[in-house]
Amino acid sequence: MNAINPLLPSSASNEVQFYTSPGLVPYADAIATMEARVAAIRARTASEGVWFLEHPALYSAGTSANDSDLLDAARFPVHRSGRGGQYTYHGPGQRVAYVMLDLQKPRACGSADVRCYVNNLEEWMIRTLARFGIVGERREGRVGIWVARGNREDKVGAIGVRVRHWISYHGIALNVSPDLSHFSGIVPCGIAQHGVTSLQDLGVTASLAEVDRVLIEEFKSIFAPT
Repeated sequence: MNAINPLLPSSASNEVQFYTSPGLVPYADAIATMEARVAAIRARTASEGVWFLEHPALYSAGTSANDSDLLDAARFPVHRSGRGGQYTYHGPGQRVAYVMLDLQKPRACGSADVRCYVNNLEEWMIRTLARFGIVGERREGRVGIWVARGNREDKVGAIGVRVRHWISYHGIALNVSPDLSHFSGIVPCGIAQHGVTSLQDLGVTASLAEVDRVLIEEFKSIFAPT
């Protein structure tokens, strides 16, 4: 895995490159970096990439966000985002993976199928969670990955994507060990009747590095070219 700069290497290859950034990456910087990388992938001057990072504590509003779902606007910075979805939280202990792929390349989905791509992002988190003994599940009408906990269901992973010229960006956010109380300033993804959880909350003490290793292995099995 390369470190820090997801714009490198400057020349394209046929393999998806994996990058990780230490520390906390400001949200606006991440958006600018992704947009530059999307343009480079389209121009065939850079490889497709998956970028692992953490953000400082913030709330992000997708294109479907309702203002009433922002319960405490003064708690953390609020960023308007071009990704799909509603309000979500990002912060330390949450593994964000920004996925920059050319969706027109032949993979298991076929060519240029956004719905299949989102389904594969869900499958990516489900398989990763299974490696840690957690049963993550889809729910009809709800985006993201959920864990059944007796008489309630909690969200453990979020998805928000954007596609430009058939190049994807944004991606997933998997709760590894964030402060779950930080989610109380929003209605996560517009769903008030359900909660949020994390690997740590479910009794799994995996580090971000351990989770990254599994994410990379499962990503390669799901998104392998055909």
